[in-house]
Amino acid sequence: MSKNLFFNSLSDMLILSILEKHDSYMYEIVKSVTDFSGGLLNISQNTIYTAAYKLENEGKISEYSKLVGRKRTRVYYHLEPKGREHLAELLQNYKCTTEGIQNLLTVLAGIETAPSYVKEVDGASEQAVQEVYVGSEDAISDKEKTGAGIPKNPCFSY
Repeated sequence: MSKNLFFNSLSDMLILSILEKHDSYMYEIVKSVTDFSGGLLNISQNTIYTAAYKLENEGKISEYSKLVGRKRTRVYYHLEPKGREHLAELLQNYKCTTEGIQNLLTVLAGIETAPSYVKEVDGASEQAVQEVYVGSEDAISDKEKTGAGIPKNPCFSY
């Protein structure tokens, strides 16, 4: 996955999440990202404009103008049904990806237990037994070496 694709998807997710709450204009979206992230995320208006333009061309958001004050017109963005569907998919991918990364980092940090995975057996899901990692090759079971119990449909592969 390229860096741009990763950041573009994050930008899309942030914009759509804000628009899910209420229609917004560009500066308000940028300010919301910065404020709601406690200052940890800072996305330029150019990035937001580029993402909004793409989302609008894809039919995921729409825009409308609204008169503010006597002479000033402000462009607001509105989340469309197609955008809600896309947001749900982005949020699921984000959750899956961050959970997978956290699981990996937890195991690599030497935490005693590995994450449990849901595997499919004869069309039904069952919780895989948690394995205990103690850091040596002898402690890694055949199941772990073969990847049994790892989800069949990863969040992404490349």
